[in-house]
Amino acid sequence: MNINVKLNEEMVLAAKAKDKIRLSAIRMLKMALHNKEIDLMRSLNESEVMQIISALVKQRKDSIEQFAKGGRTDLVEKEEAELKVVQEFLPAQMSDEEVEALIKKAIAETGAVSIKDMGKVMKILMPELTGRADGKTAGEKVKEILSR
Repeated sequence: MNINVKLNEEMVLAAKAKDKIRLSAIRMLKMALHNKEIDLMRSLNESEVMQIISALVKQRKDSIEQFAKGGRTDLVEKEEAELKVVQEFLPAQMSDEEVEALIKKAIAETGAVSIKDMGKVMKILMPELTGRADGKTAGEKVKEILSR
């Protein structure tokens, strides 16, 4: 199903249910996708959609962290609620074992032997992980494996 169709359906359901946070999060997601389409002057493909949704998830997580440091529990709760809604549009997340298997495969493909080769590994790895696993965690895992 096309992401725009799904977003429209979810937006109508959220509006009927008077779920303001869900409606706001869906509108934000829809706007981010629309703005990217305008920038590119074409429709987005599946991987571009996943990149945008992943970026929004990362933004929400960063905001939660910053608001928690600032003691703004009201904003933390709002961001966490939005995060849950946005994550619904991502594919199922990969397990740690699956991520590690992809990392080892990417290391073998690139012939990486030290942390200096991390960029090569991440270049191959990130397109496969986008939307399915956290890039920051994967990067830390690559660094750990390469430093053994």
